[in-house]
Amino acid sequence: MISLGIDPGTAICGFGVVALDGGSLRMIDAGVVRTAPSQTDASRLVELHGALRALVSEHRPDVVAVERLFFQRNVQTAMAVGQARGVALLVAAEADLPIDEPTPNEVKLAVCGSGTADKRQVAEMVERLLHVSLAGVPDDATDALAAAIGGAYRALAAPRAVAR
Repeated sequence: MISLGIDPGTAICGFGVVALDGGSLRMIDAGVVRTAPSQTDASRLVELHGALRALVSEHRPDVVAVERLFFQRNVQTAMAVGQARGVALLVAAEADLPIDEPTPNEVKLAVCGSGTADKRQVAEMVERLLHVSLAGVPDDATDALAAAIGGAYRALAAPRAVAR
């Protein structure tokens, strides 16, 4: 099972790809898609769409986990995240892939066993589960890997729990 996790954002969108084979996790890819602040919102979304389509084409995931917007104090940030989420959902739907839409607390619960884990705890568990060091990896990519891990577990445990 290959899971693509996406931590949506218009300026920085994190992605992580993991494989779950016989209960063993392995990191395949992780990084961020960055768009230039000088671009229009529409241009940024087009660039994000192309980058995410390329990731789906390259890795052929079995499920796409797109983190849900839980809470944002800044309305502009919330709008940008919502737009990026929409692009990620569109890419998954275009590829006819099952979509998992966990909240941040659900991602933390899947990776750490607690929905109240902090960012450091999530990063440490992602490193342990994938047997890698994430030193120097952007937080957005680490968050996306956590979403990918949770998406893989949830899809394996309850294949119908993810939307198509």
